[in-house]
Formats: sequence, structure tokens, C-alpha cells
Amino acid sequence: MTEKTGIWKIASEAGAAGARAAVAGLVVAAGTPPVDRARFLTSLSARLRDRLDQGGTWELHLLTRRTTPDQECRLDVWLRPFDGTTAGEGPPASEPTLSCPLPNPPARDGAPVDASPSHALLSADEDTAAVLHLLDEQERLVQLHRDELHQTNQGVLALHSDLEAAALAQRELLEAERSARAEVERARRLLNFLADASAAITSSLSPTEVLRRLTDLLVPDHAARLDVWLLDDEEEGDEESGPVPERSRAAVVAARTGRPQHAAAHPGNLPGTDDLPPAAMSPDRPLLAIPLMTHRLLGVLTLIAPGPRFDADTCLMLVELGRRAGVALDNARRYEQHRDTAEALQRAQLTDLPDPDGLLLAARYLPATQGMNIGGDWYDAFLQPDGSLLAVIGDVTGHGMHAAVVMGQLRTALRAYAVENQTPAEILTHLHRMLRHLQPQLYATAMIARFRPGDPEVVWASAGHPPAVVRDTGGSVRILDAAPGVMLGVPIACTYADHVTQLPPGSSLVLYTDGLVERRAQGIDPGVERLRQALAGLSTPELEQDLDAAAEALLKPLLHDSERDDDVCLLLCHTVTHPTS
Repeated sequence: MTEKTGIWKIASEAGAAGARAAVAGLVVAAGTPPVDRARFLTSLSARLRDRLDQGGTWELHLLTRRTTPDQECRLDVWLRPFDGTTAGEGPPASEPTLSCPLPNPPARDGAPVDASPSHALLSADEDTAAVLHLLDEQERLVQLHRDELHQTNQGVLALHSDLEAAALAQRELLEAERSARAEVERARRLLNFLADASAAITSSLSPTEVLRRLTDLLVPDHAARLDVWLLDDEEEGDEESGPVPERSRAAVVAARTGRPQHAAAHPGNLPGTDDLPPAAMSPDRPLLAIPLMTHRLLGVLTLIAPGPRFDADTCLMLVELGRRAGVALDNARRYEQHRDTAEALQRAQLTDLPDPDGLLLAARYLPATQGMNIGGDWYDAFLQPDGSLLAVIGDVTGHGMHAAVVMGQLRTALRAYAVENQTPAEILTHLHRMLRHLQPQLYATAMIARFRPGDPEVVWASAGHPPAVVRDTGGSVRILDAAPGVMLGVPIACTYADHVTQLPPGSSLVLYTDGLVERRAQGIDPGVERLRQALAGLSTPELEQDLDAAAEALLKPLLHDSERDDDVCLLLCHTVTHPTS
């Protein structure tokens, strides 16, 4: 539904003002909101001024429209050039239409609208006042929003500050956690190193090997250089003695006080360590002198730092490793002393071999190269009043001083029983009874062979001993594998039996202890076979020209490829083909 409200011809400013006043009165009467009204009238005034500037006469068309009864009513206005022919036509395509809402559309028969300039001016002021009031409200709202935004910004800034502080605290906590984890990992590595190093140095019973392993463990990661000053027994308590050309003052103070010393240009403040001026042997790097202590002072370990300083944790590890190295060195020294004593005792009891007619003798004793397994093996050869010769080989279970002493007792008792011209089996029977009575927890193996001048028969008996090996005149080799009796000292009654074997001139008999043929991974049989082959490889001239060289030839293939963890005794007996007398 549309209705043409009016048309005004405008050719001057007065006409334009009247038209604007009429339109203003219309929209005021229709209750158009002040802001919409002001916006609409301002746009209309601007368009009127523009058309007046163009010159000529213009028509202002007003049209109210509402397409449906319940739709909002609106006022449309447009300007057209006046040419006397366009009345009643719609707006031109080039002329935009101005539109304004009419909440209360004017009735057809309503009162005329006051279009005087004074009324329009007053209405314009009312519109301006309404707009200004609205602007004031908007400014108040904007200020409220500004205040709220400021408060929000302050809160956001405070939140950002709190978040930054929280992030900083979190970074500090993470860094502290990383640092703590690194310290724990470093401490774990030091403890693992200490455990592995301790196992390495305490597993050896050689002082030289202990020091070599200590050097390999510490240089170059924990020390640029390592030196050890060891006191001899006569040096103990006199730290100024001994040929130690590179001994530093720090080492001397460590030996005198029994406390670790740190020598450097600046104090190290290391736990349990005293600080000293720089050492002459290391003026540029710190030196750590650690006393090697057990129940007494053994010496001093000096370490030159691999870098500019020793840190506290490494220092604690080094001091503890020095203490354990002292224990390892003391154990190794005690072991060597005990071993040397046992070996000296055993060698002192070994027999100088006799030189009977028609029989050549050669013997070898080799102590174990590993462990404390010395003191139990022995050989003996001696003449009887009737001119016969007894060749003896034996092995006492156990090792060390006690085994060496028991071996001496058995050797002495055997010679005493042999004076009565008893057979090998009778001698072993007496020894068995004696050992059961004197040493009920100690056992021994033994083998005795009796040679009579001019008699090719050899009588022998064995008490649990490895079998002897015989080389016949023609070079064939056999093993005396008759079942041996029980070991000497085993808590059962036993009477041993004599056995006879032929040993004509040019034959050889080899007696030995199990250290020659037995290997833990192989047992005894492969070793006995190697001995048999080695004996078969010797000729009669070789045996009769140099029996000692022949004994060495037997030992070489059996011992050259292994460390000995047991004593070895060998007694080689050879009947000559052409006796000297």
C-alpha cells in the first residue's frame, strides 16, 4: 500500500527550507525516533543543498509505503529535475531514495503539518538535543566500558604477571629438577665406577697388578697422572726415607697426618681434605695426595687433576677408592709373603736326587702361578739299606703353610717307615693310619715305586694318585691304570696292594701330580694323553744324554698354554741301557 504524500517545487533556498520544514514536521508528527529523524533530515538537507548548487528547478517527492497492514510504515523521498512532464513518476534510476521509518503514519484527513521555518528550527533543536542526549548516554556507556576495559586490562596484566611469575617458578623448578637428576645420575655413575674399580683391584693378589689396574681405571678420565709412593716395611713411620725423587710435600704431609691433601693455587674446600700451596711437581693443576691406609700406612697415592679442579663428589670417590686400594695392596702383600714363605718351606723339603747305578733321575717342582695353591705337592727319591731306591710323588689336599707342614710330616714319616724295608703298599698303609689319626680333616694322594739294582721289575703302589706313565725300550708308551687305593687319610680302613711292572734297561717311568695334567674345563684324561704323546716323542738317546732336558720337554707341551692354578711336581726315572758300573 503506497500513498503519495506531496510534491514540492524547489528553485531557491527559501523553497528548499520550506520543503525541509514540511518533511521535518511530517516525521515529527509520525513519531520517528530522534536519531533516525536527525539522520534522515541531515541527509535530506545535504541533498537539497547539492541540487540548489546545480541550479534549476527541482521537485521533491514524498511517498509513504507499507506493503502489508502489519509492516512498518516508511517515508521515501527523492528529488527530480522539474520539466513539467515528470509529475507522478517514480524516482529516477540515478537518484537514490532517502527512507525514514514512520511509527505513526499520518492519517489522510489529519491536521496539516506546521512547516514554518521557526517551527522547523525549534524541531531541529529538539532533534539535536535528542541526539546530544543520546550521545551523552553513549559517552557514559563508553566510559563505563572504558572503565570495565581498564579494569579488565589491569586484571589481564596482573594475570599475565602471575602467569609469568608462575612460568618463571616452573622454569626454576624444572631447572632444579634437571640439576638434581643430573647430580643423582652423576652420583650413580661415580658409585658404579667405584664398585667396578673396587672389584677390579681387589680381584688381584699381585701388588704390581693392583697398581697397574688402578692406573688404567683413573687415567685419563679422573687424573691426568697417577703416582704411588709405597713404604717398605723398614720405611714405616719414616716418611722422609726411601728413593722417591718425585715425592711432593703434599704426599709427605698426607703420610705424616694420615689425611688427604689438596695442593693448588686456590683452596679446593674439598670434604675431609686439607688445602696446601701448589705442588712443585704440578704447579698449574691441583694435586690430590691420598694416604693408603689399613692398620698401618702403606704409602701415598698422588693424582694430578685432569682439568682445572677436583670437584667434591669425585674427591670423595677417589679418597674411598684410595682406601680400598690400600686394603687390596695390603692383602696382596700379605698373600705374597705367605706364598713366598710356603714356597720356601716346600722347596726346603724337596730332596736332592741320588745318583744310583743304572738309574737316571730328574725332577721338577713348579709352584702355582695363580692363587695360593702351593705347599702340598712333593717328590722324593732315596736309597734303602738293601740298595733299592724308592721314588715317591705326593699331593696334600689344601694349600698354603698348613699343607706344606703336613707334606713335611708325611715325607718324614714315609722315610721312617721305609727304613724297615717295607713294600710300597705297606708304607702307604702306615701313612694312611697316621694321617687319619693326626690330621682327620686333611687328605693326600701318593705313589711309591721301588727300583732294585739289576732287576727289571718295579714294585709300585698308589693311594688315589694319578696313574704313572711308562715308556718301554722300543718307544711304546703305556699307562699304569690298575685301580689305585683310596686317598690317604680318608676315614675308612684300607690296606693298599703292591703292583709290579716291567722296566727293562732303556725304559722310563714318569710320576707326576695332577697340576701337570688336570684342567678345570677338561678334566684329567686329556692331560694324561698329552703327557703320553710327549713321552712317546722322546728317544732313548735323548733320555740318556740329558734327562733334565727331557723333563723340560715333557713339561713344555702341557704347561706352555695356560696359567697354573695348582702346583706341579714331576719325577722322571730312566733305566739306562749301559750302566756305568
